[in-house]
Amino acid sequence: MSQLSQPLLPASFLFRYSVPCRYLPDGAELGESYRLPNFTPLDGGPEGPEVRAGWNESGLSLRLQMTGKRHLPWCRENRIEESDGLHVWIDTRDTHNIHRAGRFCHYFVFLPTGGGRRLDEPVADQLLINRARENARPVHPGTFRAKSEKRHDGYLLEARIPADALTGFDPVEHPRLGFTYCITDRELGLRTFNCGPEFPFRDDPSLWATLELVKSNDVDSRSIRTRSARPKRIVH
Repeated sequence: MSQLSQPLLPASFLFRYSVPCRYLPDGAELGESYRLPNFTPLDGGPEGPEVRAGWNESGLSLRLQMTGKRHLPWCRENRIEESDGLHVWIDTRDTHNIHRAGRFCHYFVFLPTGGGRRLDEPVADQLLINRARENARPVHPGTFRAKSEKRHDGYLLEARIPADALTGFDPVEHPRLGFTYCITDRELGLRTFNCGPEFPFRDDPSLWATLELVKSNDVDSRSIRTRSARPKRIVH
């Protein structure tokens, strides 16, 4: 392929994605209907690991199923940013016209192991966003719930972010969340949600997608629509 025929921008960058996030009743599990779409194949990449998300008035639940591994994940609580795991960014105001995070922007990290004396317990923590104009209210790590399970080809990681850990979380007044994630893995490499590693998604909220907090019976009525100038695409 000649240089002239190569795209200047990845296909996934041409759209701003809005994805329904279904309501999760207390005590319910994140079933197949809570699975988030994967946009990596738009840029010719492989299918990413399966990530599911659900919400209710008390917070947000996440589930990562990591497969295709031959080695155990490398995780250390004291080197959390270098460890294998799930990194999540959330903006409770879904603001896409700023390039530096504000107090409604949050950064959480969840590791399948690396905690405890034997380094075999899951880890959940909140980190600061680089270049932020203002940081979200700090939350004690014990506020989060995380559990993991070893699998023959990877691991299952489940996490709960309570509403108290999300400054400004109000599903009635603000039913849209700015959202993105990346999965770090020393064996399989970096996997992202909607924006590739060539973009500064870690500290620029304008590059994050949108999670629409919807009740289950609202999802089927939504259709895909786009708009020009990096349009917003709704996926269901």
